[in-house]
Amino acid sequence: MEWQGWFALGLCLATLLALIFTRVGPHLVMTAALTILSVSGILTSEEALLGFSNSGLITVAAMFVVAAGMHASGAVDLLVNRILGRPVTTRGALSRIFFPVVILSGFLNNTPVVATMIPAIYTWSRRIGIASSKLMIPLSYTAILGGTLTLIGTSTNLIVNGQYQLLTGETGFSLFSITAVGLPVALSGFLLMWLWFPNLLPERTQNEAFSNLREFTLEVSVAHAGPLVGKTVEEAGLRHLQRVYLVEIERNGTVITAVSSEETLQGGDRLVFAGDTDAISDLLRINGIVPSMDGDHAQTLMTQRAERRLVEAVVSPHCGAIGHAIRDTRFRSQYGAVVLAVARNGERIKGNLGNIRLQAGDTLLLEARPAFVSRQRYNKDFLLINDLNTESPRHERAYLAWAILTAIIVAAGFEIVSMLNASLMGAGLMIVTGCCSTAQAEKSLDLTVIITIAASFALGMALQKTGVAEFIAGNIVELSNGTPWLLLILTYLTVSLLTEVITNNAAALIMLPIILEITEKADLNNVPFVLAIMMAASASFATPLGYQTNLMVYGPGGYRFSDFLKVGLPMNVVTAIVTITVLLIGWPLTTTD
Repeated sequence: MEWQGWFALGLCLATLLALIFTRVGPHLVMTAALTILSVSGILTSEEALLGFSNSGLITVAAMFVVAAGMHASGAVDLLVNRILGRPVTTRGALSRIFFPVVILSGFLNNTPVVATMIPAIYTWSRRIGIASSKLMIPLSYTAILGGTLTLIGTSTNLIVNGQYQLLTGETGFSLFSITAVGLPVALSGFLLMWLWFPNLLPERTQNEAFSNLREFTLEVSVAHAGPLVGKTVEEAGLRHLQRVYLVEIERNGTVITAVSSEETLQGGDRLVFAGDTDAISDLLRINGIVPSMDGDHAQTLMTQRAERRLVEAVVSPHCGAIGHAIRDTRFRSQYGAVVLAVARNGERIKGNLGNIRLQAGDTLLLEARPAFVSRQRYNKDFLLINDLNTESPRHERAYLAWAILTAIIVAAGFEIVSMLNASLMGAGLMIVTGCCSTAQAEKSLDLTVIITIAASFALGMALQKTGVAEFIAGNIVELSNGTPWLLLILTYLTVSLLTEVITNNAAALIMLPIILEITEKADLNNVPFVLAIMMAASASFATPLGYQTNLMVYGPGGYRFSDFLKVGLPMNVVTAIVTITVLLIGWPLTTTD
């Protein structure tokens, strides 16, 4: 190798060490490596920036928007609410989680799937009386397993396919090329979780998280002609809510207290609940529940509902509403907000919400127009505590969102259009049809992930261009004596180990050019080796660092690092054995087989 090769190899090692031993963000480390390669002249500017125009990366970004549409329309809630139910055992709960999550993760990027499911599973775990620490790691692992079912299930599969097309000039893999490997791996992983995890995972309750919660009185209404009309309180799912309880129902001027589970709901019923902020957010996601409103402005507020957000605010001593009942303050017209709940001195205020006279220091939970937040930065009526930024789900578009996702799968699966075009059209339809707003679409794009992926291409390109990949490949082939099955095992284990200590996308993109050189030198079929890279890069279970979804559940589950080692190492072993076995049986390793 010439100096460029040794320089690229040294930079690659320095990058790995920075990712492993420093807290610098992966996107910054990879961007620094890209900059050095471009400035040094090892890569031209076009080569250094090639990752930013890669079809795999653009597909990843588009699928983030599709996932945002599924969440914002309540399409995910629709699936979760119908399937999760009320299991009585941990194994029953794991079974209920596995199937919807593995299906969603197979066709949506698994990172936004987990982001959507965490609050749902967290609330559900409290409702069924099972510690969230028993369910959060299985949620992450299930999403990881689901991501291996299709090419669009995880960003790693998409960017490996994109880089494979770039380096080989081949057409790449189809939507379901990896399914024959991913499906037996997913089923084996589920069996392991179902048998072992209830005993291996800790049971940690998070009482400390609830110790300082303020309690609110909340008023909502049953939507006229909504899906809850004619259902009992029990059937509507309002009886077993945790941290929020139904206090009374006001109907046609009369009040029903000590509400029975068999009480039938009617359109326009005013429901009074008591609970905390998080529980209220969950309640407002129920299809058929709307803010309790009366007066001339009700219709205006309802038409603007999809663009409103939840805000926590404290009444300032300078507020003009102090001393007046909420009903008399013309709150809706004056401030452009609806009072959903009131707390005083950390406790709920009993009685009719409209009759509460506001005092300085009262905490209000408001549903407000976006302008309310910016306006309150400059006036002195309210002090903003927290912009909960929760837009109400657009339940009426849930089935439309499912139709769009199905169309993407069919179009890409039958190769009617490319995966890139299918995902771009799907993202556009989610926005145009109102399944998600442009703001939600923009917010869904995880720029740190996108930058990390795009910059990682440069390092892989440098390894191939300078001859490092060829040099390493030649030595590995010589060391293994060209034994195909041994090379396959070494490929899987190397990527798997790298994935546990650096990002999975970086591990895959660094290894791909090396593996392609190995298969070319040893005259091997590169397909099973590339599939091994995809599987190994996704199958990261042993640490919370190896995969983003593991980090996402780390806090909500109250886990320690050792918890991941305890259950993740067996998952790594099972996944490796099943993957390698399926690849050895299902694909010829040599081009002459």
